[in-house]
Amino acid sequence: MSFLPKESSPQLVLDNLLRFLGGIYFSGGFLFIYAACNIEKTGNIVYLLGLMVLFSGLGRLYSRIKLGSAGKYFDYIMLLEMLLGFSIILLEWIR
Repeated sequence: MSFLPKESSPQLVLDNLLRFLGGIYFSGGFLFIYAACNIEKTGNIVYLLGLMVLFSGLGRLYSRIKLGSAGKYFDYIMLLEMLLGFSIILLEWIR
């Protein structure tokens, strides 16, 4: 599967940034698993995890405002990320 035209040269900066962000999200997944398994001990880190999810949705919203929609799928993911981030923060606050 290719997102760029076949005749274009490799986008080294784009590839570098994509792999960097992939590593960040992969390691963030381990942090989420740790926080979920140790919810009593994590304390305020749950708020930061909720903010991380919320800001990822807000980043997609900013991209949508500046460049337009990337498609319905990404719009739904954006809404899901914002709702999930807000829910994590709200549920931790209520707890």
